[in-house]
Amino acid sequence: MITFVVSIILLLLGYLLYSKVVERCVGVDPSRTTPAVVHPDGVDYVPMKPWRIFLIQFLNIAGVGPICGAIMGAQFGTASFLWIVFGCIFAGAVHDFISGFISLRQDGASLPEIHGKYLGNGMKQFMRGFTVLLMILVGAVFVNTPAVLLNQNFTPDWNIFVWVVIIFAYYLIATLLPIDKLIGRIYPVFGLLLLGMAVAIVVAFFVHGVPIPEVWERLDNQHPQAATNPIFPMMFISIACGAISGFHATQSPLMARCMVNEKQTRPIFYGAMITEGVVALIWAAAAAYFFHDKADLCVGKSGNDMVGVIANEWFPKWIAVVCILGVISAAVTSGDTALRSARLIVADFMHVDQKPVSKRLLVALPVFLLAAGLLVFSLLDKGGFQVIWRYFSWANQVLATVTLWAITVFLSRHRPGKAWYWLTLVPALFMSMVTISFILVAEKEGLGQLLPHSAGYIIAAVLTAAIATLFFIRKKKQ
Repeated sequence: MITFVVSIILLLLGYLLYSKVVERCVGVDPSRTTPAVVHPDGVDYVPMKPWRIFLIQFLNIAGVGPICGAIMGAQFGTASFLWIVFGCIFAGAVHDFISGFISLRQDGASLPEIHGKYLGNGMKQFMRGFTVLLMILVGAVFVNTPAVLLNQNFTPDWNIFVWVVIIFAYYLIATLLPIDKLIGRIYPVFGLLLLGMAVAIVVAFFVHGVPIPEVWERLDNQHPQAATNPIFPMMFISIACGAISGFHATQSPLMARCMVNEKQTRPIFYGAMITEGVVALIWAAAAAYFFHDKADLCVGKSGNDMVGVIANEWFPKWIAVVCILGVISAAVTSGDTALRSARLIVADFMHVDQKPVSKRLLVALPVFLLAAGLLVFSLLDKGGFQVIWRYFSWANQVLATVTLWAITVFLSRHRPGKAWYWLTLVPALFMSMVTISFILVAEKEGLGQLLPHSAGYIIAAVLTAAIATLFFIRKKKQ
C-alpha cells in the first residue's frame, strides 16, 4: 500500500509542480483570443465552460485504455506502477498539454496538420491516413468492448449484434450533432460515473484489506509468458492511455475549439491526463493483487473479463453493475469522439465545410463503414479482437512518438536560444526506442521469431540514434 499511496502523491505533485514548468515553457498568454471566440460556428467551434471541457476531455481520452490496458500491463508486475507514474508526468501529460496548446494557437488545427507544419508535408500526408486509420481502429475496439460487456452482464440471451447496432447508431448521432448538443450534455454524467467507479475500487482496497504489492517486491517480470513478453517494450505498449497515448492528441483539437482562454490548457490537458493516470494506477493495483493472490480467477481472462471478475469479487451486485457501467461509458465516450475526430481530420484535408449536416454525413459514412467491417471481423473471428487490439496499441504509441517529435521541433522553433525542447526530446527518444523495438522483438506482431531479442534491441537503438542525429542536424541548419 505504501507504493500505491506514494504513487498517487507523485501524480498530484506532477500536476501541481511540473505542469507549471511546461506552462512556462510554451508561454501561455491569457490575453490572446481563441478560435472559439474568433469564429464560433455552432458545430465544432463552440465556447464551453472549463469544467465541462475538462470532463469531456477526460472521457475522450480515457476509454478502456487506462482500465483494460492497465489491467493487462499489471501482469508484468510492479514495474507497471513506475511506468504509469513517471510516464504520465513526464511524457503523457506533457504530450497532451503541448499538442493541445499548439492546436489552440493554430485555430484548432487537427493533429496531422500539426505534424505537417513541424515535420514536413510528406509526414503530413502520411499521418493523415495513419491517424484516420487509428481512429477507425479505436471506433471498432470501442464498439466491441461495450457490446461484449453489455451482452455478457445484462442481456446474455440477446444476439450481440443488437448492441452493436445500438452503439453504432449512437456514435453516428454523436458524430453529426454539434458538440454541445449531446456530448457536452451527457459526458459530465459519464465522467462522474467513471470517477465514482475509481473511488469505489480504492474504498475496496481498505474494506477488504487488500495487500497491494510494493514496487520493491515484484519489480522483475511477472508475466505468465515472460520469455516472449519482455517488460521492454511489451509493457510500454500494453499500458498506453494510462501513461502516454497518441490517441489523446487527436482529441485535443476538439477541446481546443471550445476554449475561451489559453490559461485553460494546463488544467484541461495536463490535468485530464493526470486524472487518467490515477484511474490507471487504481486498476493496475487491483489487477496486480488479483494476478498474484487470486490467480485461479484470472486464468485465460482478458482485460474486459477482469473488470467483471474484480467488480463481482469485491462488491455487492448493484455496485458491481455501476463499475461495469463505468467501464462501458468510458469505452462509448471515446469511441464516438474518435469517429468524430476522423470526420474532422478528413474534412480538414479535403476542405469540406462541416456546417451543413449533409456534408458531415458524407464524410462520416465511409469512416463508419470501415469501422463496421473491422468490428464484424473482431466478433466473428475467435482471435480477431486480440489482433485488432495489438495493432491498435502499437499504432497508438507510434502516433504518440511522431507527435512528441513534432512538439520537440515546435519548442526548438518557438523558444529559440533556450533548451526547453529537452522536455519532449527525452520522451521522444524513449518512445522511438519502444515502438521500433516492439516490431523487432514481438513474436506475433513483429520479427521476434526471426531475430534474437538482442539483435532487435541493437537495431532499434541504432535507428533511434539516427532519428536523434537527424533532428540535431536540422536544428543546427535552422
